[in-house]
Amino acid sequence: MKLCRSDEDYQIAGVCGGLAEYLGWDSGRLRVVWVLATVFTAFAGVVVYLGLWFLMPEALAKPNNFKPAVLQPWKKTG
Repeated sequence: MKLCRSDEDYQIAGVCGGLAEYLGWDSGRLRVVWVLATVFTAFAGVVVYLGLWFLMPEALAKPNNFKPAVLQPWKKTG
C-alpha cells in the first residue's frame, strides 16, 4: 500500500486519513493525537500538516463498478 492522502476519510485534506490507512490505525484516534501534539508543540503540527498536504500524493480514484439497470426485465443477465 502506498502512502497517499485519503479521498474517502478526510476532514480537511485527507492527510490523517491517509496516514491512518497506511499505518492501519483508526483515523479518529490519529486525529486526536495529532491535535494534542499540535497544541503541546506550539502548533508545529500545523506546519507539518501543511507540508504533508503538499508532499503526499492524492489517492488514485478507485475503479467504478457501475452496472446499468436492466432495461428489459424479462431478459436474464448472466
